[in-house]
Amino acid sequence: MLSVSNLTKAYAGRTVLTIPMLELPAGFHYFRGGNGSGKTTFFRTVAGLLPFFGQIILDNQYEINRDSVAYRMRVNYAEAEPVYPDFLTARDLTGFVGKAKQAPAGQIDALAELLGVDKFWTQPTGTFSSGMLKKLSLLLALLGKPRLVLLDEPLTTLDVTTAARLFEFIQQLNTAGQVSFWLTSHQDVALTGLPIASTWQVGNGEIVPAT
Repeated sequence: MLSVSNLTKAYAGRTVLTIPMLELPAGFHYFRGGNGSGKTTFFRTVAGLLPFFGQIILDNQYEINRDSVAYRMRVNYAEAEPVYPDFLTARDLTGFVGKAKQAPAGQIDALAELLGVDKFWTQPTGTFSSGMLKKLSLLLALLGKPRLVLLDEPLTTLDVTTAARLFEFIQQLNTAGQVSFWLTSHQDVALTGLPIASTWQVGNGEIVPAT
């Protein structure tokens, strides 16, 4: 599904992640670690949002730097603490991202209803609560036809009803279209009800199987 090799990520000359080799098959995978352990840095790197040294390949075909557009069309990311230009509305953002991700007809409206974003569709994001921002972030991460979706702290600020609908829906996506999901969470990942295939510990600049 996705392989990482010889990856090094540094900030201002200080190495924060070193991953000699990591290979994950399709399915649901959970990454845990304390604050500042590198979970978000890793997710943002895999999503193509941060520069790094090394190689990331999706489906034995799409290398993140060599096939940058094709790779990013297939890997989506939901921020833990999303921030958007405060004058844009949910409709503005989903329209822009939906076009970039080539969202199928009707997908945006269906996701907006599923996550309750349709209730604040035309409000500027500067007026959003943290829960509203989270719902919009999740909607954007599901647009298009991704092979891998990275969910950074999906349970944080999300109400129980919406969370239940979300996790039921992504199980359906996994079954029907073989979409894989990686998650981080400071909360009990069992609350998602997802069939987690593997758990990984992030810390001390490494990612290792959790014991």
